Amino acid sequence: MNIICIVGPTGVGKTKMSIELAKRYNGEVVNADSTQVFKKLDIATAKVTDKEKDGIPHHLFDIKNIDEDYTVFDYQTDARKVIDDIKKRGKTPIVVGGTGLYIKALFYDYRFENEQEIKETYDDIETSKLYEMLINVDSKTCIHPNNRKRIIRALNYYKTNNKPMSEKEKTNKMLYNVDFIGLTTDRTNLYERINKRVDSMLADGLLDEARKIYDTNIRNKAVMTPIGYKELFEYFDGLISLEEALELIRKRSRHYAKRQYTWFNNQMNVKWFNVDYSNFNNTIEDVINYLDGEKC
Repeated sequence: MNIICIVGPTGVGKTKMSIELAKRYNGEVVNADSTQVFKKLDIATAKVTDKEKDGIPHHLFDIKNIDEDYTVFDYQTDARKVIDDIKKRGKTPIVVGGTGLYIKALFYDYRFENEQEIKETYDDIETSKLYEMLINVDSKTCIHPNNRKRIIRALNYYKTNNKPMSEKEKTNKMLYNVDFIGLTTDRTNLYERINKRVDSMLADGLLDEARKIYDTNIRNKAVMTPIGYKELFEYFDGLISLEEALELIRKRSRHYAKRQYTWFNNQMNVKWFNVDYSNFNNTIEDVINYLDGEKC
């Protein structure tokens, strides 16, 4: 049995699908979400709950404290060890998540040599100008023009390695046999689900969770990357209203979902399935039929 990797935008139903496929194929779930490796970041990251796990072993969730660093290289090392262990025990690794770079680094011949040697911050240059600089050296980049952190990372990569990051990220040399399963729905439905999920998070205690993290005064990458905390921090600071913070979360979640689609479509060979939310079992059966040999 190949490794199964479930991808797709935030809020589409990856967690539920991973549990059902784990039951079917004697599997264990491996996290591929960069925010869910951290303890205490639960509600905003939509981390799987103990009840949702339904007895299925889960790996690489809650492995770091929020004041610790965790890089793509760290994930690549840890996830490969976990996958090899699962396979040695005769079980099926089921990787699930929406962090495309984690998945790319895990399954492909993605290397990190010299990447950290140059670390210019470009503090005095506007993001739009930085993006122009990136286009000049990497015309094939798929980085969003407003994603300042990734733009800077790509510029530093080019300066260090004298080649564009897109060449690295586009590597097609696979190190594992993987079936990439993508879950999708039409944009209107997805955006509605994202909006409703924000409301559900609020009902589940998102404000209390965010307040506890806010009170730690930790403002590192682990805390400021997930959508949900930094927006509420602005509310706690009295800069915006609660409704404005929630609308920011909805808006940024929708934009993030769009970027996730772009990444997966450009970076890997995904078999996409339209989710039947009126009867999710129909989608499960479609995926199982595909994995069992009706691949077309």
